[in-house]
This record gives sequence, structure tokens and C-alpha cells, in this order.
Amino acid sequence: MSETSDASTPAPVKRVRTRHFQQAKERGIRITGLTSYDYLTARIFDDAGVDFLLVGDSAGNTVFGHDTTLPVTIDELLPLTRAVAIAAKRAFVVADLPFGSYETGPDEALHTAFRFMKETGAHAVKLEGGVRSAEQIRRIVSAGIPVMAHIGFTPQSEHGLGGHMIQGRGDQVKQLLEDARAVQDAGAFAVVLEMVPADSAALVTQELRIPTIGVGAGPEVDGQLLVWTDWAGLTSGRIPRFVRKYADLHGILTEAVTAFRSDVESGTYPGPEHSYE
Repeated sequence: MSETSDASTPAPVKRVRTRHFQQAKERGIRITGLTSYDYLTARIFDDAGVDFLLVGDSAGNTVFGHDTTLPVTIDELLPLTRAVAIAAKRAFVVADLPFGSYETGPDEALHTAFRFMKETGAHAVKLEGGVRSAEQIRRIVSAGIPVMAHIGFTPQSEHGLGGHMIQGRGDQVKQLLEDARAVQDAGAFAVVLEMVPADSAALVTQELRIPTIGVGAGPEVDGQLLVWTDWAGLTSGRIPRFVRKYADLHGILTEAVTAFRSDVESGTYPGPEHSYE
């Protein structure tokens, strides 16, 4: 999602806005998104031109070490979101609303959204659920806060869904479309489709006016979002099938820390060049 002023002069860096998401869908420009949970990675991703950064409740796994996203709290996500928002000069920053912070109704959802917008500098919030979350989305949007929706596999509902199960197969396509239409009608500016068959995601993308962002939803969506520690090779254990490994940070860091330990133990670090006179 890039802009140029003419053939020879790059346009100055501009903040990505919700209108740019819509323009990208209309022009067939793919949208790129990554999760981020800290200032340093956000700076790197922002400089590289990623369109939006999601401070996801996946921090429950990647930052805090939980098995699921369910334990992560508002108070834990607020400082992470603030750090990312400070770093991002161009990217659109989206704050995930954690489990238990919006489900009881529109009033709770709006209060949570207020906290993220006022205390972090985020530009939008994201919450899971289609038809069941439509009133929450509508209430937040009516207060002037952009909402990114999330349907298909919704990690906060993994126990109710029976685990990490692909959604939108067979008869489930009807419910997927109902959820997609519900979040669009409620005012969401974009919708994440997670772990949905490619043909079902393509159908939803054709049906909606707003852009679709895929997380394991095939190529026929309007953009792609990944958890950065997965594609960077930092995550250990099971990696979802839809993730392409772009780096091996686990291997690089292991090699570096092993070399550091060896140099310290052998006395070769620090050397004269690392010492003050």
C-alpha cells in the first residue's frame, strides 16, 4: 500500500489511514500486516513499509508464555500497545481487545476501546466474533473509533470451537458469510479471516465492500497478517501450515549467545578494544 507523487520523486511518508485500506481493496493493492509487541520490532517493521501493526493478544503466547491467548489482560496489553504506537510513524496501529474485555455488551466494549485509544495512541481496535459481536462493533464505531473485525477461527473461543479447527468448510460457509456481512454492516473498516479455506475466503472477499485480511485464508484476500515470531523463525514448537519461514532468528540468536558464553568463559571477551583506559 504505497503512494508516489510522480515517477521520479517518492511521496513523503504518510500515516496509513482507514481510507487507505478501502482504496487498496478498490485498486487491487495487497495490504500487509504484522503483529508487534515492542518498540524495536515496531520501528523495523514500520521502516520496512508494513501497512499495519497489530498488538495482538497473541502476546499471551509470545511475550508472557501462556499456552493460549485467554489469560492476557488489558493492563498487560496497554504498555505493549503504547510502545508500538510510539515507534510507528507510518503504519496503522491496531490494538487487540483481550478476552473478557468486551463480551458482556456494547458498554463494556466501548469502555475498553476508550482505554486503548486514550492510554496508548493506537489508531483502531480489533475484536473477535461476527454476528455475536456486531452490537459491540457498532457501539465502538459510533464513538468514532475504527474497528477491525475478526471471524473464522477466533482464538479466544478455541475451547468452544473444539481446538484449532479450520472454519468455513461445507455448511459453515453460510455462517461465515453471515458473520462477514454482520461486521461490515456494523461499521468495521476491515475483517480478519483466520484459518478459513481459500475458496471460502475468496467468496467472502468478493461479497464484502470492506477489505479482508487473511491469516491462513489463502491468496484471494485483500491482505495478509502474520504473527512475526512465527515467520521469523523465533517460535519453537508447532508452526501453523500457512506460515512461511522468512528467517531463522532462533538459530541466529542461539549461535550468537553460544559464542558470547564461550568468549566470556575463555577470557577473550572483553578484550582491550572493549575496555576503558
